[in-house]
Amino acid sequence: MSLTRREFMGVLAAAAATGFPMTREATAAEVKSLYNPPKSGNVHFLHMTDSHAHLRPVYFREPNVNIGIAGMEGHLPHLVGTNYLKRVGFKPDTRESYGFTYLDFVRAAKQYGKMGGYAHIATLVKQLKASRPGALLLDGGDTWQGTALSLWTKGQDMVDAQLKLGVDVMTAHWEFTYGQDRVKEIVNKDFKGKIDFVAQNVKTADFGDPVFPNYVMKHMNGVQVAIIGQAFPYTPIANPGYLIPDWTFGIDTDHMQKVVKEVKQKGAQLVVVISHNGMDVDRKMASLVEGIDCIFGGHTHDGEAVAVEIRRPSGGMTLVTNAGSHGKFMGVMDFDVRGGKMVGYKYKLLPVFSELLPADPEMEALITKVRAPYESKLTEVLAHTEGLLYRRGNFNGTWDQLVVDAMLAVRGGDIAFSPGFRWGGSLLPGAPITREDMMTQLAITYPYCTLSEMTGETVKNVMEDVCDNLFNPDPYYQQGGDMVRLGALEYSCAPKEKMGNRIQDMRLGGKPLDPKKTYKVAGWAPVQQASATPDNPPIWDIVEEYLKHQKVIKPLKVNEPKLIGVKGNPGLANYNKMF
Repeated sequence: MSLTRREFMGVLAAAAATGFPMTREATAAEVKSLYNPPKSGNVHFLHMTDSHAHLRPVYFREPNVNIGIAGMEGHLPHLVGTNYLKRVGFKPDTRESYGFTYLDFVRAAKQYGKMGGYAHIATLVKQLKASRPGALLLDGGDTWQGTALSLWTKGQDMVDAQLKLGVDVMTAHWEFTYGQDRVKEIVNKDFKGKIDFVAQNVKTADFGDPVFPNYVMKHMNGVQVAIIGQAFPYTPIANPGYLIPDWTFGIDTDHMQKVVKEVKQKGAQLVVVISHNGMDVDRKMASLVEGIDCIFGGHTHDGEAVAVEIRRPSGGMTLVTNAGSHGKFMGVMDFDVRGGKMVGYKYKLLPVFSELLPADPEMEALITKVRAPYESKLTEVLAHTEGLLYRRGNFNGTWDQLVVDAMLAVRGGDIAFSPGFRWGGSLLPGAPITREDMMTQLAITYPYCTLSEMTGETVKNVMEDVCDNLFNPDPYYQQGGDMVRLGALEYSCAPKEKMGNRIQDMRLGGKPLDPKKTYKVAGWAPVQQASATPDNPPIWDIVEEYLKHQKVIKPLKVNEPKLIGVKGNPGLANYNKMF
């Protein structure tokens, strides 16, 4: 079922009349203006990405630390807080400021409510598709992973939701952590004839044959368009390679150029890429490949209100967008294609304020049904928090701090490592911590919590390697995650230095870390198959035990490094340890 604009506004009016929560800041006119962007052009795309399996609305705090270096400094996505607002033209203390930045997060969250939720997204998608004939909904991946429900159903909850939502084309990343057999099962059965799964950079390890279609061709309002897929290129490195032993990934600019040439020869008048590279990588790819009109990006969770224009070698222009994460945003791109080429565009990234969009009854019924067998287990309260719990930022967050504290307390060890994952909802002060809340930080298919012996030298080498993934001046050598989170170990970080010199002054208990001494290091999410043993319990058992013992989590002070050489960086705000 599709809603006309008039029907949509009628639903909103009825909701308001029956007590549906509409804050005083959101008048009917403002809602209409927000969720009915004027249609232009003749080719239309809707884009969402990195929902991380959050079927229900969430709080999600954007980062105050997203440092850009070298050619990335001062450019999107490496602007935070007021620097971001100035760049995109938003005012502070507004809905937009809440949706797109970390500023005054707790107060704003209480005022404007949760964001996302597939039932609310479904209402918006129906309205946007009704106003834009032929519009295609693109899903950038990281959709089937991120919650307990998705883990327990092997992603089936999200597959069913995607089908109900009307996704047309998708690519992937964390989807591959369910294993290649499960991915193929979904693509070949659930998606067959309904959702196109594209990934031009996923090939067989033996002969280099494509595992999935490189692209799909669509006709929209008399215009032939091509949608090329670019899956996360570092999947076998950032995630366990043993889960996808027969497939290779990577960034191959020459092959992308070949695919673009092929679709143009087949008549494509507009060429777009649905990508899970991360925004810095997309910007570089856009500058190297001729003929791409737009890259719809994901992976790095950057909710960018504007499309970035990148010049190609020939002097033409490629647009680069990124639609954030956790269901918070819906990108709307209108292209004007005439004479066989794109001559204009209009782009809006709509923040999905759940209280302003009535839940779609069909999607809500599906969510209720899929949750029913697990509801009591999901909603069991494990503890309460007195402070804000969040994950996101280059170095640490309070949720991450809780996880490393739990590992040190329950698993033991001198030092704790936690991966720099960017997914997981936020909890406001005073909230109960349910099993579902906990699992939004931990729900992966390789959850093993290890206790290893490492020399101080090895610890430094590991940290240098991860730091290079984050701050290498060449985006093609980055992997899009954040810095490993540390328990007990303090250090300084110089992002602009070369590899080997970024990690400095490591201290444990106030004393310098001895490079020759052996330390016990707790960690989780190992990519080695050998770690999958009964001796290494799943991380959620560790954290749950800790939460039940603590009962109340006091406001946490995060263990962040001292930063060297980045004072004044516009991707850094509200950070006190700078030298």
